[in-house]
Amino acid sequence: MATIGDVAREAGVSRSTASYALSGKRPISEEVRRRVLAAAEALAYTPNAGARALATARTEVLGLLAQFHEDEFAPAMMQYILGVTNTARDLGYDTLLVTEADGVRALRRVTDSRMVDGVVLMNIAQEDARLPVLRAAPQPGALVGLPGDCSGLDVFDLDFEEAGRVMVDHLHRLGHRELILVSQPEHVVERGGAYVWRLRDAALGRARSLGVTLHAVYGESRQPAVGRLLHGLLDAWPAATGLLINNEAAAAALPSVTYERGWRVPEDLSVIGRYSAEFAATFSLPYSFVESAPDRLGSMAVRQLVRRVESPAARREPYVVRFISPELVSRGSTAPPRSR
Repeated sequence: MATIGDVAREAGVSRSTASYALSGKRPISEEVRRRVLAAAEALAYTPNAGARALATARTEVLGLLAQFHEDEFAPAMMQYILGVTNTARDLGYDTLLVTEADGVRALRRVTDSRMVDGVVLMNIAQEDARLPVLRAAPQPGALVGLPGDCSGLDVFDLDFEEAGRVMVDHLHRLGHRELILVSQPEHVVERGGAYVWRLRDAALGRARSLGVTLHAVYGESRQPAVGRLLHGLLDAWPAATGLLINNEAAAAALPSVTYERGWRVPEDLSVIGRYSAEFAATFSLPYSFVESAPDRLGSMAVRQLVRRVESPAARREPYVVRFISPELVSRGSTAPPRSR
């Protein structure tokens, strides 16, 4: 098996230069970098992770703790995971994805064993039992999602409160006065999914201030239950002219529901969702939406985490809580209301 020394000899450079050219840790001329890469490819060189960890005190691996709950829509979660893994790869790090149900035990295992240089947590609960463990760990941590207590960690999330207000404001300006909001399933709220009530409460507050009637309900996460729910809501409030969706499964089911009812969007119903552009493309959704930016959030968390991993000075910087401002992407699914 080829070593870094073999690569250096083949490229006609020192071991340190070969190492820097492969790792990107220091600037190397393009000509030298090409020689080193060509030598590594010719020799089928693969860095030895154990040796690298001994030499640098780092594993070049980031831990990602995420869970796939039955009452959440898995394709939406994958967008956040890809944001983390793609950015980690671009920065020269592998990702260890841990989906163990016992998140506290899993976090202790990966941090106590030093198998990762830093940790990104997802599925953040309002009172998340993993956070004390991460604060006490020797590795830095970053969260994609807002907990009740942000101290000692870097936090990145969408401004869900503002997202709720943006959705209500947009339909109010068009003249809508009765709306329906479909949120995530109630079990998500029961286990501390604060993003659900953050958007819901802000939307309800803005609706009250504007004199808009907003019927806020919890949704389902799978067909056919979510389709039946949507039909039931539209039957229960026939005067509602706008639908706000903070539930990816409901958004994916809505086209078949409107087709079955013989309704057109936006002529019969104005619709605004909250999901990502990638999600909309995957399910061919024609609705205007607030961009949830999962890839951007994952990227922000990883970049901040790597800064703290690689720089002692960055480890001492104050922790940050950063929100992405909601962006309403128009797809032509909203219009002034008219009688059906």
